[in-house]
Amino acid sequence: MNGTTVATPQTTARERIIRSAYELFSHRSIRDVGVDELIQSAGVATSTFYRHFPSKDDVVIAFLERRETIWTYGTIEAEARRRGTTAREQLLAIFDIYDEWFRRDDYEACSFMHVLFEMGSEHPLGRASIDNLGRIRQVVRMFATEAGLHRVDDFDWSWHILMKGAIVAAEEGDKDAALRAKRMGAWLIDQHSA
Repeated sequence: MNGTTVATPQTTARERIIRSAYELFSHRSIRDVGVDELIQSAGVATSTFYRHFPSKDDVVIAFLERRETIWTYGTIEAEARRRGTTAREQLLAIFDIYDEWFRRDDYEACSFMHVLFEMGSEHPLGRASIDNLGRIRQVVRMFATEAGLHRVDDFDWSWHILMKGAIVAAEEGDKDAALRAKRMGAWLIDQHSA
């Protein structure tokens, strides 16, 4: 889930800012990280920062987009496809991915949920987070459709509740949250297969 790589002299200032934002925002709240810290962490001038990101909200949007690329598509979708040979197995593999994530020493929870709760659903960053969460549901819906499940619109919301609930439980300290959610997920798939 790490959005950083070693910076080279050819790394653009914009990319250095996004990488720094990714590292800072993944582990701390949006309000806890100031623009000065982002500038210092990225090793750019203030004018360079504002040339690429006119406001802090703009860099948060870039962070959320990067998180979506890495997490939603690069981890959830791609890794689930790699682990499962059927769409049902791919759906259940999501919780295997979560189980590994929850057990990592650097577990950082869900950035989309953090930003939504921190900023609220009416704030532009909250709305962006809702959109990101919706795209995770689209991945679930795609797997559910491929599995031939019934009432896919109901299924994807229910499955997403399991995903988000497991994240909250892991934040509370339940390292087995993904395994519990996987068992409930198997039941949910069966209910939508009938």
